[in-house]
Amino acid sequence: MEQIKGYSYGDSALDKSPVTMQDLELLKKTLLWSKDDERYLNMAGKVLQDQTDQVLDLWYNYVGSQEHLLHYFTVDGKPSEHYLAAVRERFKQWVLDLCNRPYDQTWLDYQYEIAKRHHTTKKNKTDKVDSVPIIHFRYIVAFIYPITATIKDFLVKKGDSPQDVEGMHNAWFKAVTLTALLWCYPFVHQGEF
Repeated sequence: MEQIKGYSYGDSALDKSPVTMQDLELLKKTLLWSKDDERYLNMAGKVLQDQTDQVLDLWYNYVGSQEHLLHYFTVDGKPSEHYLAAVRERFKQWVLDLCNRPYDQTWLDYQYEIAKRHHTTKKNKTDKVDSVPIIHFRYIVAFIYPITATIKDFLVKKGDSPQDVEGMHNAWFKAVTLTALLWCYPFVHQGEF
């Protein structure tokens, strides 16, 4: 696999997530996570594997049509094609990681890294751009819906049964909610997460 610029999953230099594995298990329990969700996410990973470009085309068209969202990828008030392209490659990989990686300490640590890249802690540093310094908390949470609602059309494309498509879609919704929640960590006062 070609190395994706800024993709540092499993890098030993990453900070350990302040969210513990016990916290993660409780969050999954709160989301009604089951072994079926893991199986359905794995199925979704296979279904989406060769569709990530199309998924990202749809999501990027959406962001690009929303000035308030595109704002977070601007340099000197104009969209940065370099920045958008670099993030896109990592976003494609996130789709696959969401479905295929075990949700272990390595995965949790990388979610913390992604969280910091949305926050003033590390935004813009990975791609060495001079863009706005933060993606506001409200849009991380609000983005759960479009990322979930739009994926279903891709999940049906391989001819899986309606029951399996629904299972994949529900598991995707839980996984997106979980990751968005983890990405909010730097925005929450210490001891309040």
